[in-house]
Amino acid sequence: MSTMTPWPRNPLNHRLAEGVRRHGFRKWYERELLSSHAHMLLALLCTIALMGTLEVFSGGSLGEKLLDVVLFIVSAVIGLWALRRYLYLLMHAEEVANQANCPQCGTYARFEVVSEDRRTGDTGVRCRQCAEEWTIAS
Repeated sequence: MSTMTPWPRNPLNHRLAEGVRRHGFRKWYERELLSSHAHMLLALLCTIALMGTLEVFSGGSLGEKLLDVVLFIVSAVIGLWALRRYLYLLMHAEEVANQANCPQCGTYARFEVVSEDRRTGDTGVRCRQCAEEWTIAS
């Protein structure tokens, strides 16, 4: 079983441990959501491009129709990639956010990173309120 993430990391999106150390959990979460919604916007723009290429396909020479087909395929591929990336980033951020409650006192998103397992992606955290430690699987 591969332990690699399904997508290469974006330099603007840090891993959980690095992002929490550098910016805090709330900023990390916000950046993950903004990045996912940027991919959703790209998917929407690709959908508009798909509709545009279908609209102009009816007229023109053979060369222009061939160009329209190429643009349609390129827009479809980029749109599908953007949609998959949007869903992955959104689900990842939500999965981590659902684990951000302290199991002892219930405080949300007030923790510090104490360890990181790069192989599995798990991050050990400690609550700032009650010092309880738990693991967030990402």
